Amino acid sequence: MQASCTRGLFLIAWSLRQNELTCRCLTSLTPDTRPSQFLLELALFTPSHTRISRFPIDISSPLPNKTAVESDKPTRCHVCFRPQSLCFCELIPKVANQTDVLIMQHRRERSHPFNTARIVGQSLEKCRVMVAYNHELAERFATMPLSDSVGLLYPGDNAKLLSDLAPEERPKQLVVIDGTWHHAKTLFRDIPRLQTLPRYRLAPSQPGRYRIRREPNEHALSTLEATVAALSAIEPATPGFDRLVDVFDRMIADQIGHSKSNWRLNETRRRGSANVPRVLTENVDNIVVAYGEQERGNIDDESASNSNPPALLFWNAVRMGSGEFFRCALQSDSLKDEPFMNRLRLTPDELHPLASVNEFRERWRSFIRPDDRVAVFHRSTAKLLEDIQADFVPSMVLKSISLKPQTKEDDPRTPAILANQTSDSRPLRRLAWAVRFVEELVASKSKLQ
Repeated sequence: MQASCTRGLFLIAWSLRQNELTCRCLTSLTPDTRPSQFLLELALFTPSHTRISRFPIDISSPLPNKTAVESDKPTRCHVCFRPQSLCFCELIPKVANQTDVLIMQHRRERSHPFNTARIVGQSLEKCRVMVAYNHELAERFATMPLSDSVGLLYPGDNAKLLSDLAPEERPKQLVVIDGTWHHAKTLFRDIPRLQTLPRYRLAPSQPGRYRIRREPNEHALSTLEATVAALSAIEPATPGFDRLVDVFDRMIADQIGHSKSNWRLNETRRRGSANVPRVLTENVDNIVVAYGEQERGNIDDESASNSNPPALLFWNAVRMGSGEFFRCALQSDSLKDEPFMNRLRLTPDELHPLASVNEFRERWRSFIRPDDRVAVFHRSTAKLLEDIQADFVPSMVLKSISLKPQTKEDDPRTPAILANQTSDSRPLRRLAWAVRFVEELVASKSKLQ
């Protein structure tokens, strides 16, 4: 009888683990019915990932009163990924749209609290959201059955204006790309089937409402705004699109009005100082502008999370004062990836001789002077040097400066200090873009002081 009771108590304690009720039951037993101290300790043992609050238990003493500690972290809605106080899921209307909508979303947008594709997917009856990295989306989209009247909502020279189309010319299925503006460009580039679809565009008559995320221009639209505008042109008789926009406005207003909103901090930073390093407005002779390309790697593959990150593949730089140029390609298997190398447009003369990581460090160390400062446009570029311990002098990230470059990345003009470089490679083009930005800062230093 005692053995049976002991086994029963052990199973109850094991299933409920450290439940307070279990502990109280155990402490109320008489000496004749208590299980052994070993069984008590074993029953209350939990795996390493679970916090053990009382082990071993003292069965002779009553349990102390425990007060639950409230977490400082807000409880989030698992649908919109926003705090419960700012959740608006119940306000999202159901819209019976007639056009099939397929949203191809970059993986990094999936959990963003300000992502609007999630709202569109909840609202539209005919809508599917595909979430993955570029290569996976390309594989899935390549074999996906599509309507004979499918179109891609993406601007371009050959894109048709939706508002100008007759009813019979309007698409029956609409593909929408969702991500940052950079991600949208890479998705279109890396998914070949998208490039074969008819393209459609919008002509916004009003500035975009998306004030809590940075947009490239005032007429740039969020995924929700663009989808609603497109569907309103394709099926103007369908009700409910205006209510969907109202929910979008509500989200923005709630976020702006939230006391801890980063939007207020970002807006203050944009209105305040341009945050231009003094060295860029005084003497730029010792400024070395640099740009680097990394290996193709598997950065888009979730299964490769434990592998080493892509390393530096190619590096070019120029000293603003003298025009001295640095160029070096590193040994890598990515050099055998023909599609990837075609995008870089590097010539054999630019790739050879190939250097090892140690050889690159020595070459870069001999080029850099102790009083130099390296200017890169993106933080990821500086990290390429950090990863191989070649960050010998401090780096400045040009993108962190609160001034937008006047020239575009694809501007064909070549800065004077790079005039003797005849390459049309992507690394040199992006290096030229960074150089032009530095030149703009120098030219406008009187306005910045």
